Amino acid sequence: MAVTDVPAFAHLTDADIENLGIELDAIRQDIEDSRGERDARYIRRTIAAQRALDVAGRVMLAASSKRSAWWAGTITLGVAKIIENMEIGHNVMHGQWDWMNDPEIHSSSWEWDMSGASKHWRFTHNFMHHKYTNILGMDDDVGYGVIRVTRDAKWKPFNLYGNLLFNTLLAIGFEWGVGLQHLELGKIFKGRDNRNATLVRIREFGVKAGHQLVKDYVVWPALTSLSPGATFKSTLTANAVANVIRNVWANAVIFCGHFPDGAEKFTKTDMVGESRGQWYLRQMLGSANFNSGPALAFMSGNLSYQIEHHLFPDLPSNRYAEIAVRVRALCDKYDLPYTTGPFLVQYGKTWRTIAKLSLPDRFLKDTADNAPETRSERMFTELEGYGVTDPDTGRRRGLKTAIETVRGWRRK
Repeated sequence: MAVTDVPAFAHLTDADIENLGIELDAIRQDIEDSRGERDARYIRRTIAAQRALDVAGRVMLAASSKRSAWWAGTITLGVAKIIENMEIGHNVMHGQWDWMNDPEIHSSSWEWDMSGASKHWRFTHNFMHHKYTNILGMDDDVGYGVIRVTRDAKWKPFNLYGNLLFNTLLAIGFEWGVGLQHLELGKIFKGRDNRNATLVRIREFGVKAGHQLVKDYVVWPALTSLSPGATFKSTLTANAVANVIRNVWANAVIFCGHFPDGAEKFTKTDMVGESRGQWYLRQMLGSANFNSGPALAFMSGNLSYQIEHHLFPDLPSNRYAEIAVRVRALCDKYDLPYTTGPFLVQYGKTWRTIAKLSLPDRFLKDTADNAPETRSERMFTELEGYGVTDPDTGRRRGLKTAIETVRGWRRK
């Protein structure tokens, strides 16, 4: 089962968690106090560069009857869409740049280049996902209501083929999954929705999705077809492929942050009376990073630092690398795992988990309390002397050491 008692799972006392919260608050305050011109310059230059890439891609597609120009324009456009969605749209709508008081770069006014309405995303993602991160039954991002990513979700025959199939379709059409999420189709089909509110959401989604479809598959192909070096069809297919490039990449980055080994799941009881420190702790345990240099971090919207993003979703993304150094030091201090790894390894683990959990539990080797994708405090029932300072080493014997110890027992 999922984690039901976060402090017990983490081997931290109430005082430890309070101190952890104080130290993380101090990191937040330091970044807020140091925000300034270099951060504003960063986002403005990023927006300018992204728009230049978008224009360059459109110009290349004016010669898209040639295969080389088609590929060059399509890839350039795909990269421009990735940057707009990941490093600009996602982060602007989190309020990371609201402190600038620039009405053009503000969470309340930014509308991103994808089918989902920004207004809807700010509720399903900013509020529901970030407040109730990985809490089963409250965070719809845990499997998106269809994919089985934890044994706490009851196995259904659909999972046998649907897990991998739906995940593939979700990757290809990720913008549509994001757009449809706020409609709560499950409640609609079961007749549990507020019909008036549903109709409003459907209308808002229809307007935004319709605008995107017309822009990508009618207006731009028509304009580009005026060039003697392009056709309506060549630009239409280029736009479709560019959207798939963006969708697959965004899906991979987001899944790497939430479904590899070590990204824990929690029960509803975890959030009852949750303190600031406990919320911080749940974000640290429920998120995962992947290793990145500056280029990969930028192309991922700096979500290679997913742990830091979940701790401080409204701090500028260009500061996450320096924040990560301090967060990692805190994990060492409190003996907490800092879940990270190579990008392809982390992504491969998400697919392995999805494939494995397509099978009924009786075919799975690990227990429901001690599997890579599903752990709970029950995995430590035989441990003694943890949650204290080791008298021999002077270091805390906490969650990281406990997990390594239990895994060592199993290997033997």
